[in-house]
Amino acid sequence: MNYTDSYTNLKELFRAEKERIKIPWSGISVFNLIYQSGFPESDFINIEDKKIEENFRFTYPVFAPAQKSSKVILLLHGLNERSWLKYLSWAHTLSQNTSSYVVLFPISFHINRSPSVWSNPREMAPFMNERCRETGADSMLSFANTALSSRLSKDPMRFFNSGYQTAIDLIDLLIKIRDGRHEIIPAGCSLNIFAYSIGAFLGKILMLANPEALFSDSKIFMFCGGSFFSGMNGRSKLIMDNRSFNEVFDFYLSKFEETVAGENKMLNDMRYCQLGIAFRSMLDKKRFSGYREKRVMQMRDQLKAVALAKDIIIPAESIIKTLKAKGCKHIVSVKDFQFSYSHETPFPILKTALSAEVDRSFDSVFSEASFFLS
Repeated sequence: MNYTDSYTNLKELFRAEKERIKIPWSGISVFNLIYQSGFPESDFINIEDKKIEENFRFTYPVFAPAQKSSKVILLLHGLNERSWLKYLSWAHTLSQNTSSYVVLFPISFHINRSPSVWSNPREMAPFMNERCRETGADSMLSFANTALSSRLSKDPMRFFNSGYQTAIDLIDLLIKIRDGRHEIIPAGCSLNIFAYSIGAFLGKILMLANPEALFSDSKIFMFCGGSFFSGMNGRSKLIMDNRSFNEVFDFYLSKFEETVAGENKMLNDMRYCQLGIAFRSMLDKKRFSGYREKRVMQMRDQLKAVALAKDIIIPAESIIKTLKAKGCKHIVSVKDFQFSYSHETPFPILKTALSAEVDRSFDSVFSEASFFLS
């Protein structure tokens, strides 16, 4: 089944509330499993975030191959996603091509870890109007990015805290898988990562830090991602508005180091632990450059990135510059598709003859990813 048909059929088939969904044309099953975050409330920098119950108890999908497997792929999504829809065909293809379990795990305050109102245009309209009054005319403001834009403008540290909670949750989940305590995935599975957009930023930080030696033998395939934070441009009606991005960008490149050197115990502890160093080393080229370059060289056969030529959110040039190191030229390749695409929608669903070209382009990326992660 081609990508377009797979996308359409999975859209109709997938229901987050169903415990198990069997995909009839492949034998793959999707299990929606419950996760309870054990992230300490004391580690929340913004106390308002402790009140968002959806962020603590939620479901996450696992695509399970028809036959028991010894491989698992962690799929990490992009910033400001509110649905798994885009990723269903990605996960299904990876599972089918590699005979792997594929885990789709939501980043903190994203997808179903966020209030449903954040993705409802009608309910977000008053908040969007309020944001417009606060900021004035902003060409990138939309109902889709109002929640994230407002939250990050009020407190840019939410970006760090969200990533930190997600990392802690993932470490917990992956230890359970390693130790044979997962409901679906058997013990002893090899672990790889498919990471897109900001998910590649998170995935690379995890690979650099290698907590609990979970990623010592893992490979990561980064799609439309992998650059320093300084090389990203989050201005998009689907991500964040101009003002929010400018504020967040300025904070992490100019003020973050001063902030983490303050009186907050969690932040002080994070400064020099491996996760903290890895995060800081990915903010820009100069921070912990020796540490980062040494780790990239050590992992050079474990890293692969595919960038898109017309991506303006995380440009190909930024990814190349970030992963450029002696002996690492093979890590990044750049593709350009023969249809209109964007970072946010690399594989649009079209009702024209170009649909076949979208299918071929999807196959080119995911065949490469599947070969690397097999």
